[in-house]
Amino acid sequence: MGLIIENYFMYPKNKKIDIVVGIPSYNEADNIEFVAKQIDLGLRKYFPKLKSAIINVDNDSPDNTKDEFLKAKTKTPKIYISTPKGIRGKGNNFYNLFKAAKKLQAKTIIVVDADLKSITPEWISILGKPILNGYDYVTPLYNRHEYDGSITNHLCYPLMYGLLNRVIRQPIAGDFSFSSNLMEYWINKTWYQTTKHYGVDIFMTLGAILGKFKTCQVNLGAKIHKPSAPKLGQMFSQVVGTLFKELSANKDGWQQKKIIKETVFGKEKYQAPQNLSIDYKGIKATALYEFKINQNILKQALSEENYEKIHTMYSQQKLDITGNLWSKIIYDLLYAFDTTDLNSNLIEAMKSLYFGRVVSFIKQSLDLDYKESEALLQKQAESFLKNRSYLLKKYKIS
Repeated sequence: MGLIIENYFMYPKNKKIDIVVGIPSYNEADNIEFVAKQIDLGLRKYFPKLKSAIINVDNDSPDNTKDEFLKAKTKTPKIYISTPKGIRGKGNNFYNLFKAAKKLQAKTIIVVDADLKSITPEWISILGKPILNGYDYVTPLYNRHEYDGSITNHLCYPLMYGLLNRVIRQPIAGDFSFSSNLMEYWINKTWYQTTKHYGVDIFMTLGAILGKFKTCQVNLGAKIHKPSAPKLGQMFSQVVGTLFKELSANKDGWQQKKIIKETVFGKEKYQAPQNLSIDYKGIKATALYEFKINQNILKQALSEENYEKIHTMYSQQKLDITGNLWSKIIYDLLYAFDTTDLNSNLIEAMKSLYFGRVVSFIKQSLDLDYKESEALLQKQAESFLKNRSYLLKKYKIS
């Protein structure tokens, strides 16, 4: 995979940078100037003696993202990189960032989302210091609305907890920091097509864990940003495609017997989560429709018992997928993905069950507050751990 660059406002030759902060983007003209200014303030306040650069890695946004980024008044030098016209993908942006940071010989790299409304200069300090102190990978802890980050809540987090025994609450959060050593490891790994898009975050987190790099979490408070619902369909396919491929290829990583809790830096900062409206009826209608057109694929992938339970629910339009049942469904699907030729068709068919689980969780948590909802999600993760033997038996792994 080659470096994809259209515009690269270069640093002076032989200039080494200590810290690079990257902002991946596509059509973020309305907010990227604010993010760049907050980064600049954080770098100058908390790392005044270190040489820094802010890099916007963009997908040739047609909405003037480039100009809005470059016009931001910062004392920290800025670099703009874009994929060629017609080339999209968050993973492609990250790959450009990795190559640029390597060229600048940066030892600490921080990445933040371009749509953040809640970023403060302190975020740069919180994300950067653990890397400077010897950690390789930092993931955030947020106060997020219980219906925000549903792919994280119902797939990525419980699978990492249940199969890999790792308590990394936000494995695809978008706001990370990492060492140059880990970055080099990612560059040299195989990049799937899904990794070049929204699958890059889970690719990075799984790489850090399975590569046995030193990881931690940091408290950042609330995450306020654009809702991800409008792009949820393609995001789901790309994240789950990468997640299933990486897990299937690394079964030796399933053997960890003891739960490993990441070190957490910073005091918990409870801030009210972002308000989020949810289209319950629309999600349910999508779940029912998708099941109707994909039930033959799902019948091949699910155990007979689990398929009958699901078929009855969807036929009666009464969706009630518990956390326990959901864990067995996902293990059925992961096994089928690994051992049959259903692959991408299976992931598309899986959306109906995913939306069904989201609908079920909304019903279960409707009268719960943020902390009670979080406890329900943790109970779901524990179901994935409890039922790990259900999957291992399929593979005849003791």
